[in-house]
Amino acid sequence: MMRNIDMEEPSDSPHHEHQFVEYLEDVECLRRKIKFYFMNPCEKYHARGRKPWKLMLQIIKIAIITIQLVSFGLSNQMVVLFTEENLSTFKNLFLKDYDGDMDSYAVYRQADVYDHIDYILVQYGDLHSLTVGNQEYDKNYPMSVCQEFYKNSTISPGNETFDIDIHVINDCFNVYPMEHLTLRKALPHFKLHFKRMLSVKITFVLKAINLQTVRYREMPDCYDFTIIITFDNQVHSGRIKVDLESDVEINECRDLKVTGASARNIHPTVLFDCLVIITCIASFALCTRSVINGIQLQFEYTDYCKKHCGCQVPWSDRLEFLNGWYILIMVTDILNIIGSILKIEIQTKVLTNYDVCSIFLGTGTMFVWIGIIRYMGYFRKYNILILTMRAGFPNVIRFICCAGIIYMSYCFCGWIVLGPYHEKFRTLNMVSECLFSLINGDDMFATFLEMKQKSLLVWLFSRIYLYTFISLFIYMILNLFITIIADTYYTVKRQSGKPRSELQRFISLCKDLPNSGMYRCEENKGFFLNDCITRCRNHQDRLSSEA
Repeated sequence: MMRNIDMEEPSDSPHHEHQFVEYLEDVECLRRKIKFYFMNPCEKYHARGRKPWKLMLQIIKIAIITIQLVSFGLSNQMVVLFTEENLSTFKNLFLKDYDGDMDSYAVYRQADVYDHIDYILVQYGDLHSLTVGNQEYDKNYPMSVCQEFYKNSTISPGNETFDIDIHVINDCFNVYPMEHLTLRKALPHFKLHFKRMLSVKITFVLKAINLQTVRYREMPDCYDFTIIITFDNQVHSGRIKVDLESDVEINECRDLKVTGASARNIHPTVLFDCLVIITCIASFALCTRSVINGIQLQFEYTDYCKKHCGCQVPWSDRLEFLNGWYILIMVTDILNIIGSILKIEIQTKVLTNYDVCSIFLGTGTMFVWIGIIRYMGYFRKYNILILTMRAGFPNVIRFICCAGIIYMSYCFCGWIVLGPYHEKFRTLNMVSECLFSLINGDDMFATFLEMKQKSLLVWLFSRIYLYTFISLFIYMILNLFITIIADTYYTVKRQSGKPRSELQRFISLCKDLPNSGMYRCEENKGFFLNDCITRCRNHQDRLSSEA
């Protein structure tokens, strides 16, 4: 415990008495500095008359970052719509008898494999007369048909023997757009080695232009769709799964001409992104300065406790000087700076990866809006949420670690035992998602119902497994979790307004109000105690003379 030096009685010596008075002034000045550091922007304005530039900058940053995100989201929405609809178009154009379900789209006979490949080749050659869109061939990249198969193999399931060379051969040939060929016409001697075939991949590139952006006075983008159709036979089960995927590359169109409307230039958007970057840099610099000031003040308080009180400051009090909100703002600024740079590169067609940019801008904007809670915390009635989260966080983390061990044990057990008999337990990731859904009461009956009854032993095990998991997590673990939060809430509510640590008790002894004028004596100075003392004494003498 920190002993209260202020209550010690001075020595009879005038010199000692003078030293004691100076010591009290030093301590009071330190209290005043620490109290000022923990004030909110309004209190700091009354204390020193400084306008809350940091607060105003954060408000401006919230507004412009939200505008930037909305603008990027609307542009990204058009890109996603265009790419998804083109993917649907390619599936309907090039996949024979496609019914809209890729999971069940497969072939089972050798003749069907040849027919599906021939269908793709014919559709590719007749693209101009088939499509209702603006898809066009890329003359530099013809269609490539490649078969991957083992080098040599002799497989005889009837005799339960096989001889296989695991080296893979890749046999490819090209088909040019306007040849209108089938597989047999393109390469009469081409043969699919079904018993040792791994896959057949058909790859080609189509170009398209996204014209929907013209309505919003934005210059259209040119797209390169690299289409890959795969006949997957790696399982060798007699079922060859057919899949179509498309890689998109966005380029700036070479020759642009828009009649009837003036296309909007990208320069204002780029300048707005530069404004966001400059604002985030300024915010980062201000928060960094505040963090450094807090660390310096923490060292000053630690030295005081060590020299004059003979005690060590606990880490909980030291961390009070490290404002977590400033750290969050600094992380947010970094995310938004990186996201804005990526957005500028996307707009200038240097980069086409929307996903990475979306992650940075979306996460940064989320943290910006979460930071608003800090300003709600300046009001006592709204501050209870922040105090509860901060006080209960350590206990919640410990509880989650213990519950997570039990959760993972159920995941591994369900994956290895129920995986062969239940679709939701087929992979470890699916098991985790299924169990998390069960904790939240989602899809319980369907999980029980879909269990295959091929093995009575496994069926009985599945019932015990599911009943114990649901009972343990819903009736016990979730209720204990809620109890921890509720107990923390009532503890914080009872302690509201009372000093809870040595640091808070130390600050509470300072009775100077923000508008008392005592804090102005520390204006325009660093964290040097002697300067503080001199200014405080001069200010006190001036107040006494005026009185």
